[in-house]
Amino acid sequence: MGPMLIVWVCAIIVFVVIEALTVQLVCIWFGAAALVALIATLLGTPLWLQLTLFSVCAIVLLVFTRPMARRLMKRPATHTNADRILGMKAVVVIEINNEAAEGQIRVMDQIWSARSLGGEVLPEGSHVVVRSIEGVKAIVESNRAP
Repeated sequence: MGPMLIVWVCAIIVFVVIEALTVQLVCIWFGAAALVALIATLLGTPLWLQLTLFSVCAIVLLVFTRPMARRLMKRPATHTNADRILGMKAVVVIEINNEAAEGQIRVMDQIWSARSLGGEVLPEGSHVVVRSIEGVKAIVESNRAP
């Protein structure tokens, strides 16, 4: 009973450490199965039963609880409503110059840092359309018809 006790304790430690490093919800179930086998060892069960319990518990936990645990851990996307300005017309309030890393637009009564899509300099007062968002900057292109 002594050597198997050490084997199962080591298995639990290894599986928990691997899970902590990867966070993939795979090794944790093997750690739980090793805990069941450790308890069986403490109760004096034969080796074949310990291995059977370990195998059955690992398979059952993987098949039935892993999908549920993944759903519970999945974080919903945080919506910022920034995408509301995509396709919107805006007015340049500070000249947009990509090389100088300058430029701002007013869109939906908000001021956004902006860069031009084609790299062209867009003077203050120009009408633009927001094409994308990169980080905190609106990427715009000229809208020649005001």
